[in-house]
Amino acid sequence: MGPVGFDLDMTLIDSRPAILASFAGLARDTGTAIDLAAVDRRLGIKLEDELVFWYPPDQRVAAAAIYRRHYVRLAEEMTTALPGAHEALAAVRAAGERVVIITAKHPISVEPSLKAVGLQADEVFTFVHGPEKAAVLSRINAAAYVGDSPPDMAAAVQAGARAVGVATGSFSADDLARAGAEVVLDSLTAFPAWYQAVNR
Repeated sequence: MGPVGFDLDMTLIDSRPAILASFAGLARDTGTAIDLAAVDRRLGIKLEDELVFWYPPDQRVAAAAIYRRHYVRLAEEMTTALPGAHEALAAVRAAGERVVIITAKHPISVEPSLKAVGLQADEVFTFVHGPEKAAVLSRINAAAYVGDSPPDMAAAVQAGARAVGVATGSFSADDLARAGAEVVLDSLTAFPAWYQAVNR
């Protein structure tokens, strides 16, 4: 056993409404056409990596700042916990292990998101994605990583942690399995039973 890592967006929290509303606000403020459906399909990557699709290099820093102003304002009223999130964290703690959130979100966006849903982690790593998540998982010697995207599953595999997929984001169970998920859950409501079973 060991610490269990959790992704944040669309794994523990439904941040889709706040994210898409913030991108809509950014589009209005900058007069830029942003395809929200395309943004939705890529949910989970860093904001800066998403902005590459919509802004030239010299405009991305300003665009990120505008987006985050919208997001910090909207997160508390538009973010909800996904089913089973509280119970999943409680199951890890009941086993005497640490809950670690590892997310591509910027630190300024994490606090209002967690506050909105009343979730707390024992440790939080922000602004990491893909192989960067793998490095964090290795450093903390994580037993498992729970996420909703193929890069999350690849990070767990790379770190030698159990790759636990939840099909609550923009990717299907098949997408997660192909990326290396050891198990794919329909939602975190199934996590406590799975976690107890593998730790018997």
